[in-house]
Formats: sequence, structure tokens, C-alpha cells
Amino acid sequence: MGSNSLTLAPAPRSAAAEEVRAEVREFLAAELAAGSFTTHVDTWLSGVDPAFSRKLGERGWLGMTWPKQYGGHERTAMERYAVTEELLAAGAPVAAHWIADRQSGPNLLRYGTEAQRAEILPRIAAGECYFVIGMSEPDSGSDLASIRTRATRNGDGDWVVNGAKVWTSNAHTSHYAITLVRTSPADPASRHAGLSQLLVDLSLPGITVNPIRILDGGHHFNEVVFEDVVIPGDMLLGEEGAGWHQVTAELAFERSGPERFLSTYPLIAEFARRAAEGQDPAQLATLGRLSARLLALRQLSLRIAGALDRGELPDIPAALVKDVGTTFEADVIDEVRRVVDVPASLDSPDPLGRALAEAQLHAPGYTLRGGTNEILRGIVARGLGLR
Repeated sequence: MGSNSLTLAPAPRSAAAEEVRAEVREFLAAELAAGSFTTHVDTWLSGVDPAFSRKLGERGWLGMTWPKQYGGHERTAMERYAVTEELLAAGAPVAAHWIADRQSGPNLLRYGTEAQRAEILPRIAAGECYFVIGMSEPDSGSDLASIRTRATRNGDGDWVVNGAKVWTSNAHTSHYAITLVRTSPADPASRHAGLSQLLVDLSLPGITVNPIRILDGGHHFNEVVFEDVVIPGDMLLGEEGAGWHQVTAELAFERSGPERFLSTYPLIAEFARRAAEGQDPAQLATLGRLSARLLALRQLSLRIAGALDRGELPDIPAALVKDVGTTFEADVIDEVRRVVDVPASLDSPDPLGRALAEAQLHAPGYTLRGGTNEILRGIVARGLGLR
């Protein structure tokens, strides 16, 4: 069920969510003390650590809301929210499994065949199978309806794919891509017709993954090129021609989570410690402004989690969270930079200087991934009947 309103019911209080939150905090404190990871900014895309993902799977913190028959744990969206929020706040290395757990698994539950679910979902829940998003293209950007990657049937009933995807985070370390392709010619009357989704094994012949490095030299973005890649016919996800509807449903999961406003939280936390120690009025005022915005964003994101728990599809509020949340992430950098006299450097001995540098160097991606702000505002306006 879709939602074209920005009015959502408050998220219910959950004792179970607070119980699992305490468990995650205890686990993270132990992992930090053992040196198994160090806190960084933006780790839900840049922090790939398969061993850490497997630890989460062993504790039942992946696939939390899924049916037990597929390796899930049948817990609530609020419990899952508490887990993801704590992992993000700690700057933990969760990028390996993030996309698979956040949206690929729910997409498979909604549209996948029984064979697809049985084969893939238990591996995701165990922290052993990783997915990427195959949507944006070199000449399409946020205008997904204009994609040119094509899939045609061959004589054996399999799909032959040609084209390219871009900004494909962690394709070089992942197993599958849910790939949006054009399976029939574009209809001038409906640009959204003729699109389908395929489950693409990224180890297949004909797939080339080219790195796109960000400003600090890090590598999580990629271009993925498909040259006569043969995809088994039974790896169609959902219905042929229903790709646009399926992508829209998937984006509600992609755009609404706490990662859309917590990418720079480790910077806020380090700044908060500095402001509390120094009691500088300008720093405390900045911390107050950032905290107020963060709390408001969290409430909206929690309401969306509650809506997903009720089986709703809050695509318009999700677009709003992504727009306002990623704008906040970039604003955090500017707000902090104005009131601290700390050089931003990845080599700084000061943890605030390191966090500030990481946040600055990752900032160009905040408002790009998941749809640019201009596109998102158009989605919200159309959903509210304003255009």
C-alpha cells in the first residue's frame, strides 16, 4: 500500500527494541575494546568487513524482520531500526551486508520466486551474501526511466544483457546486483513501461567492474559494464515489465533509514565531546542546533519504520527523509568547521580533525546516492499533487 501523505502515525514505543539496543551497544563496546574495528565516518558504504558482517549474522541482527523459514528472525522493524542506528552511531564496518539486508532481501521477499528466496535469503541473513544496486547509468543519473541497459531473450530463454551501471557501491566485493534493465522498447506514452529487474550474479563472464575513487582515494563506487552477459531465464525478479513499480517499492527502503542522516554522526559525537569539555558558547549553540535537527529527522525516520512494519509503502515520506537527511549530513561539516580551530586531516592526531576530514572528503556523495535532492523534491511535489 502506497502513501502519498506526509502524515504518519507516531512510531510505537518498543521494549524489545530497547533491549536489543542494549545488546548491540555491549557488543560494539567489546569489539572496539578488542580493536576489531575503529570508528569512521560513512562506514555503511565505505566500511567493508565480511568477518564483522558474519558476526552480526551469528547474533541474529541481519534479516531481522524476515520469516524464519528464510533464515530470518521475525522481529519488528523497530527492533531492526535500533540495531542499525547503533551500528551507524558507532561507525562500525557494515558496508558488506548493508544493501542486501536493507533492501535486496525485502525486494526478494516481495517479488522473488520461492527458489530465489530459499537460495539467497538465508545467506544474506548469515552475513555471507552481499548485493549492490544496479539502477543509475552513465547517461541517466537520477532519471531512471531513461536507462539504456537492455536485456533480450536468446533461443534458450535466457537473458542477454548489454549496457552499464554507475555509482555501484562495492560491486567489487559483492555477489549479486538487482539490475534494472529495459526488456522491451520504450513507449512514448509511458516512459516507465518495458522495464524489468534481473538478479545478476556478478561473477558471470562479460561483467567488468571499473573503480571510481572518491576524494580520499577510497574505493566503493564503481562502474559495472555488461557485454553480452547471459543471465539464466529464471533470474527475472518479479514480473517482466513491472520494473518501475518494483524499483519504487525498493526505494522506500533505500531512502528512509537512519543512514540517511547518520553518515556524519561520528563527527557530531566527537564534536559534542569537545564542546562539553570546553564549554565554548558558540560550540554549544552549534551542538544544540544540530541536535534539534537530528532528533526531528530521527522521529520522521522512525515513523517510516513503523509504517513499513504495518505493511505500508511510505515512498513520499522516504524521499523527504533522504532529501532533508543528506542535506543535514553536509550541513554538519560546515557547522562544525565554523566553530572549531582544528585542521581537517586524515593524518591528524586529533580525532576531531580526522573525522572532519573524512566527512569533507565523502560529502559529495551524500546528496547524490539514492537520488539527487532535485529529483527527490520533484517526487515529493508530484506525490502531494503540486505538479
